Amino acid sequence: MGMSSDNVRGLVLALSSSIFIGSSFIIKKKGQGGYSYLYEPFWWAGMITMIVGEIANFAAYAYAPAILVTPLGALSIIFSAVLAHFILEEKLHIFGVLGCALCVVGSTTIVLHAPQERNIDSVTEVWDLATEPGFLVYTLLVVILVSVLIFRYVPRYGQTHMIVYVGICSLMGSLTVMCVKAVGIAVKLSFSGMNQFKYYQTWVFTLVVTFCCLLQVNYLNKALDTFNTAVISPVYYVMFTTFTIIASMIMIGTRKAQQISQQNYVVLSQFYQELSSYTKQ
Repeated sequence: MGMSSDNVRGLVLALSSSIFIGSSFIIKKKGQGGYSYLYEPFWWAGMITMIVGEIANFAAYAYAPAILVTPLGALSIIFSAVLAHFILEEKLHIFGVLGCALCVVGSTTIVLHAPQERNIDSVTEVWDLATEPGFLVYTLLVVILVSVLIFRYVPRYGQTHMIVYVGICSLMGSLTVMCVKAVGIAVKLSFSGMNQFKYYQTWVFTLVVTFCCLLQVNYLNKALDTFNTAVISPVYYVMFTTFTIIASMIMIGTRKAQQISQQNYVVLSQFYQELSSYTKQ
Protein backbone atom coordinates (compact mmCIF):
# COMPACT_ATOMS: atom_id res chain seq x y z
CA MET A 1 0.00 0.00 0.00
CA GLY A 2 1.41 3.43 -0.96
CA MET A 3 2.03 6.03 1.70
CA SER A 4 1.45 9.76 1.38
CA SER A 5 4.27 12.23 2.02
CA ASP A 6 2.62 13.24 5.30
CA ASN A 7 2.51 9.62 6.42
CA VAL A 8 6.21 9.20 5.58
CA ARG A 9 7.06 12.28 7.65
CA GLY A 10 4.98 10.92 10.50
CA LEU A 11 6.69 7.55 10.19
CA VAL A 12 10.20 9.05 10.40
CA LEU A 13 9.25 11.27 13.34
CA ALA A 14 7.68 8.32 15.17
CA LEU A 15 10.78 6.16 14.70
CA SER A 16 13.11 8.87 16.01
CA SER A 17 10.72 9.46 18.89
CA SER A 18 10.89 5.80 19.89
CA ILE A 19 14.69 5.90 20.05
CA PHE A 20 14.66 8.89 22.41
CA ILE A 21 11.81 7.57 24.56
CA GLY A 22 13.29 4.08 24.83
CA SER A 23 16.61 5.51 25.97
CA SER A 24 14.91 7.84 28.45
CA PHE A 25 13.45 4.88 30.39
CA ILE A 26 16.95 3.67 31.18
CA ILE A 27 18.51 7.05 31.92
CA LYS A 28 15.70 7.92 34.34
CA LYS A 29 15.95 4.61 36.16
CA LYS A 30 19.65 5.25 36.82
CA GLY A 31 18.47 7.84 39.32
CA GLN A 32 17.08 7.11 42.77
CA GLY A 33 13.52 5.92 43.34
CA GLY A 34 10.64 7.69 45.06
CA TYR A 35 10.07 11.41 44.63
CA SER A 36 13.77 12.14 45.18
CA TYR A 37 14.11 11.67 41.42
CA LEU A 38 13.33 15.39 41.12
CA TYR A 39 16.83 16.09 42.50
CA GLU A 40 18.60 13.50 40.33
CA PRO A 41 20.66 14.70 37.32
CA PHE A 42 20.13 11.30 35.67
CA TRP A 43 16.37 11.64 36.02
CA TRP A 44 16.38 15.09 34.47
CA ALA A 45 18.63 13.88 31.65
CA GLY A 46 16.15 11.08 31.03
CA MET A 47 13.23 13.48 31.21
CA ILE A 48 14.83 15.82 28.66
CA THR A 49 15.45 12.84 26.39
CA MET A 50 11.82 11.81 26.77
CA ILE A 51 10.61 15.36 26.06
CA VAL A 52 12.60 15.41 22.82
CA GLY A 53 11.07 12.07 21.91
CA GLU A 54 7.58 13.24 22.79
CA ILE A 55 8.01 16.39 20.70
CA ALA A 56 8.90 14.21 17.72
CA ASN A 57 5.94 11.99 18.57
CA PHE A 58 3.69 15.04 18.83
CA ALA A 59 4.77 16.17 15.37
CA ALA A 60 4.20 12.66 14.02
CA TYR A 61 0.57 12.71 15.15
CA ALA A 62 0.06 15.97 13.25
CA TYR A 63 1.08 14.30 9.99
CA ALA A 64 0.01 10.67 10.26
CA PRO A 65 -2.95 8.74 11.72
CA ALA A 66 -2.67 7.67 15.35
CA ILE A 67 -3.22 4.08 14.28
CA LEU A 68 0.02 4.30 12.25
CA VAL A 69 2.16 6.27 14.72
CA THR A 70 1.34 4.50 17.98
CA PRO A 71 2.44 0.94 17.05
CA LEU A 72 5.92 2.23 16.17
CA GLY A 73 6.55 2.47 19.90
CA ALA A 74 7.81 -1.09 19.48
CA LEU A 75 11.22 0.35 18.65
CA SER A 76 11.39 1.98 22.08
CA ILE A 77 10.88 -1.47 23.62
CA ILE A 78 13.93 -2.83 21.85
CA PHE A 79 16.09 0.07 22.98
CA SER A 80 14.88 0.05 26.58
CA ALA A 81 15.11 -3.73 26.95
CA VAL A 82 18.61 -3.97 25.46
CA LEU A 83 19.92 -0.94 27.36
CA ALA A 84 18.41 -2.27 30.60
CA HIS A 85 20.27 -5.54 30.05
CA PHE A 86 23.66 -3.85 29.57
CA ILE A 87 23.39 -0.66 31.66
CA LEU A 88 21.03 -1.58 34.51
CA GLU A 89 22.13 -5.24 34.51
CA GLU A 90 18.52 -6.39 34.42
CA LYS A 91 18.57 -9.88 32.95
CA LEU A 92 16.66 -10.20 29.70
CA HIS A 93 14.97 -13.60 29.83
CA ILE A 94 13.97 -15.61 26.79
CA PHE A 95 10.33 -14.65 27.37
CA GLY A 96 11.31 -10.98 27.30
CA VAL A 97 13.09 -11.49 23.97
CA LEU A 98 10.04 -13.33 22.63
CA GLY A 99 7.72 -10.56 23.83
CA CYS A 100 9.80 -7.87 22.14
CA ALA A 101 9.85 -9.87 18.91
CA LEU A 102 6.07 -10.31 19.02
CA CYS A 103 5.57 -6.58 19.53
CA VAL A 104 7.73 -5.78 16.52
CA VAL A 105 5.90 -8.31 14.34
CA GLY A 106 2.52 -6.98 15.46
CA SER A 107 3.58 -3.37 14.86
CA THR A 108 4.86 -4.17 11.39
CA THR A 109 1.57 -5.86 10.56
CA ILE A 110 -0.43 -2.85 11.73
CA VAL A 111 1.76 -0.34 9.89
CA LEU A 112 1.69 -2.29 6.62
CA HIS A 113 -2.10 -2.59 6.72
CA ALA A 114 -2.97 0.72 8.39
CA PRO A 115 -6.25 2.06 6.96
CA GLN A 116 -6.73 5.60 5.77
CA GLU A 117 -7.97 8.03 8.39
CA ARG A 118 -10.61 10.61 7.58
CA ASN A 119 -9.30 14.08 6.78
CA ILE A 120 -9.66 16.61 9.59
CA ASP A 121 -9.46 20.29 8.66
CA SER A 122 -9.96 22.11 11.97
CA VAL A 123 -9.74 21.61 15.71
CA THR A 124 -13.48 22.21 16.00
CA GLU A 125 -14.04 19.14 13.86
CA VAL A 126 -11.96 17.11 16.32
CA TRP A 127 -14.03 18.59 19.14
CA ASP A 128 -17.22 17.45 17.41
CA LEU A 129 -15.79 13.93 17.18
CA ALA A 130 -14.68 14.00 20.82
CA THR A 131 -18.14 15.00 22.00
CA GLU A 132 -19.92 12.23 20.10
CA PRO A 133 -21.80 9.86 22.48
CA GLY A 134 -19.50 6.93 21.68
CA PHE A 135 -16.29 8.70 22.66
CA LEU A 136 -17.89 10.36 25.67
CA VAL A 137 -18.86 6.91 26.96
CA TYR A 138 -15.31 5.66 26.35
CA THR A 139 -13.86 8.68 28.19
CA LEU A 140 -16.22 8.13 31.13
CA LEU A 141 -15.23 4.45 31.34
CA VAL A 142 -11.54 5.39 31.30
CA VAL A 143 -12.01 7.95 34.09
CA ILE A 144 -13.93 5.43 36.21
CA LEU A 145 -11.38 2.64 35.67
CA VAL A 146 -8.41 4.92 36.39
CA SER A 147 -10.08 6.25 39.55
CA VAL A 148 -10.75 2.71 40.78
CA LEU A 149 -7.16 1.68 40.06
CA ILE A 150 -5.69 4.74 41.82
CA PHE A 151 -7.85 4.79 44.93
CA ARG A 152 -8.58 1.10 45.42
CA TYR A 153 -5.89 -1.04 43.80
CA VAL A 154 -2.72 1.08 44.00
CA PRO A 155 -2.60 1.01 47.84
CA ARG A 156 -3.24 -2.77 47.89
CA TYR A 157 -1.51 -4.18 44.84
CA GLY A 158 0.66 -1.41 43.39
CA GLN A 159 3.91 -2.86 44.73
CA THR A 160 3.16 -6.44 43.72
CA HIS A 161 1.13 -6.30 40.51
CA MET A 162 2.66 -4.43 37.58
CA ILE A 163 -0.66 -4.31 35.74
CA VAL A 164 -2.01 -1.67 38.18
CA TYR A 165 0.52 1.05 37.34
CA VAL A 166 0.72 0.08 33.68
CA GLY A 167 -3.07 0.04 33.39
CA ILE A 168 -3.32 3.61 34.68
CA CYS A 169 -0.66 4.84 32.24
CA SER A 170 -2.17 2.98 29.29
CA LEU A 171 -5.75 4.09 29.84
CA MET A 172 -4.78 7.72 30.32
CA GLY A 173 -2.39 7.42 27.40
CA SER A 174 -5.22 6.61 25.01
CA LEU A 175 -6.94 9.88 25.92
CA THR A 176 -3.62 11.72 25.72
CA VAL A 177 -3.03 10.54 22.16
CA MET A 178 -6.44 11.70 20.98
CA CYS A 179 -5.91 15.14 22.52
CA VAL A 180 -2.34 15.34 21.21
CA LYS A 181 -3.74 14.58 17.76
CA ALA A 182 -6.09 17.56 18.15
CA VAL A 183 -3.35 19.92 19.37
CA GLY A 184 -1.00 18.70 16.65
CA ILE A 185 -3.59 19.44 13.98
CA ALA A 186 -4.15 22.88 15.53
CA VAL A 187 -0.42 23.68 15.41
CA LYS A 188 -0.05 22.37 11.87
CA LEU A 189 -3.02 24.39 10.58
CA SER A 190 -1.92 27.50 12.48
CA PHE A 191 1.50 27.38 10.79
CA SER A 192 -0.25 27.10 7.44
CA GLY A 193 -2.11 30.36 8.10
CA MET A 194 -5.34 29.11 9.69
CA ASN A 195 -5.09 30.13 13.35
CA GLN A 196 -6.68 27.44 15.51
CA PHE A 197 -5.68 28.91 18.87
CA LYS A 198 -8.55 31.38 18.69
CA TYR A 199 -10.86 28.47 19.49
CA TYR A 200 -11.33 27.52 23.13
CA GLN A 201 -11.40 23.86 22.13
CA THR A 202 -7.67 23.98 21.38
CA TRP A 203 -6.91 25.13 24.93
CA VAL A 204 -9.19 22.49 26.43
CA PHE A 205 -7.31 19.79 24.54
CA THR A 206 -4.01 21.32 25.70
CA LEU A 207 -5.07 21.25 29.36
CA VAL A 208 -6.21 17.63 29.09
CA VAL A 209 -2.88 16.65 27.51
CA THR A 210 -0.97 18.38 30.33
CA PHE A 211 -2.99 16.70 33.09
CA CYS A 212 -2.84 13.24 31.52
CA CYS A 213 0.91 13.49 30.89
CA LEU A 214 1.63 14.47 34.49
CA LEU A 215 -0.44 11.55 35.76
CA GLN A 216 1.29 9.14 33.38
CA VAL A 217 4.79 10.32 34.34
CA ASN A 218 4.00 9.83 38.02
CA TYR A 219 2.76 6.26 37.72
CA LEU A 220 5.26 5.27 35.06
CA ASN A 221 8.06 6.28 37.41
CA LYS A 222 6.46 4.20 40.16
CA ALA A 223 6.33 1.22 37.82
CA LEU A 224 9.97 1.64 36.78
CA ASP A 225 11.04 1.97 40.42
CA THR A 226 9.28 -1.26 41.35
CA PHE A 227 9.50 -3.67 38.42
CA ASN A 228 11.95 -4.88 35.79
CA THR A 229 12.21 -2.47 32.85
CA ALA A 230 12.49 -5.31 30.34
CA VAL A 231 9.06 -6.54 31.46
CA ILE A 232 7.44 -3.13 31.95
CA SER A 233 8.24 -1.85 28.46
CA PRO A 234 6.56 -4.56 26.33
CA VAL A 235 3.46 -4.82 28.51
CA TYR A 236 3.05 -1.06 28.66
CA TYR A 237 3.52 -0.79 24.92
CA VAL A 238 0.94 -3.48 24.11
CA MET A 239 -1.69 -2.12 26.50
CA PHE A 240 -1.09 1.46 25.40
CA THR A 241 -1.29 0.52 21.72
CA THR A 242 -4.46 -1.52 22.23
CA PHE A 243 -6.33 1.24 24.07
CA THR A 244 -5.10 3.87 21.61
CA ILE A 245 -6.35 1.88 18.62
CA ILE A 246 -9.71 1.40 20.33
CA ALA A 247 -9.95 5.12 21.14
CA SER A 248 -8.93 6.03 17.60
CA MET A 249 -11.57 3.73 16.12
CA ILE A 250 -14.25 5.25 18.33
CA MET A 251 -13.24 8.90 17.92
CA ILE A 252 -11.70 9.31 14.48
CA GLY A 253 -13.14 6.34 12.66
CA THR A 254 -11.57 4.35 9.83
CA ARG A 255 -12.63 2.82 6.53
CA LYS A 256 -11.43 -0.73 7.08
CA ALA A 257 -12.98 -2.00 10.28
CA GLN A 258 -12.28 -5.62 9.44
CA GLN A 259 -8.54 -4.96 9.11
CA ILE A 260 -8.52 -3.14 12.43
CA SER A 261 -10.22 -6.07 14.15
CA GLN A 262 -7.54 -8.40 12.82
CA GLN A 263 -4.80 -6.05 13.97
CA ASN A 264 -6.33 -5.77 17.43
CA TYR A 265 -6.31 -9.56 17.62
CA VAL A 266 -2.55 -9.50 16.95
CA VAL A 267 -1.97 -6.91 19.66
CA LEU A 268 -4.14 -8.74 22.19
CA SER A 269 -2.25 -11.94 21.42
CA GLN A 270 0.97 -10.10 22.22
CA PHE A 271 -0.58 -8.91 25.47
CA TYR A 272 -1.47 -12.47 26.43
CA GLN A 273 2.08 -13.60 25.68
CA GLU A 274 3.52 -10.82 27.82
CA LEU A 275 1.30 -11.64 30.79
CA SER A 276 2.24 -15.30 30.44
CA SER A 277 5.95 -14.50 30.38
CA TYR A 278 5.58 -12.22 33.41
CA THR A 279 3.92 -14.92 35.50
CA LYS A 280 6.53 -17.48 34.52
CA GLN A 281 9.53 -15.35 35.51
